[in-house]
Amino acid sequence: MSDEDKVFADEMVGVKPLQSEVRVALKRGEISRLSVDARRQAAVAQEAVSHSLSTSDIPILDPYYLLEFRRDGVQLGVFRKLKQGKYTIEARLDLHKMTVEQASQQVFNFIRDAMAMDLRTVMIVHGRGFHNKEGGAVLKSYINHWLPEMADVQAYSSAQPQHGGAGAVYIMLRKSERKKQENRDKLTRGRSL
Repeated sequence: MSDEDKVFADEMVGVKPLQSEVRVALKRGEISRLSVDARRQAAVAQEAVSHSLSTSDIPILDPYYLLEFRRDGVQLGVFRKLKQGKYTIEARLDLHKMTVEQASQQVFNFIRDAMAMDLRTVMIVHGRGFHNKEGGAVLKSYINHWLPEMADVQAYSSAQPQHGGAGAVYIMLRKSERKKQENRDKLTRGRSL
């Protein structure tokens, strides 16, 4: 044994290791209560998110009615290109055979997810409502009601015939801050100070 080991052994005489239990005692009632509370809060938050679009009674539009909306600040040339279907459709949502409640949740999630993925131009296929027994285009009417309520929607227009015509809508979304910065960087790259 070396001198260092001998000194260490002399110093450790009388030292006892700490006693600790191998298992951790869990209070099952408390954990399940916390779990239930967390799940309840998540469900309430989801409920608030799912009901952000109104499903109250609205005037029902004619199946041939063409949808059109443009926020202030959207250039007329940009809006014209959107109406002509000249932008690449980056995502598509089909609402055929959905109830109004299902469609409201799908539209909300679709727009939210498109914004999260920095998509700019998307399409929703809502149908014309020819097969609706009540008469009129119910989902189209709700789309026309919901989209202006969503701040991320900058403009929309009924699609060109090859993309569904009066049974679909092109949607232009707000540009994300990241995309705005990318454009600024592109514009300033070629300029010298």
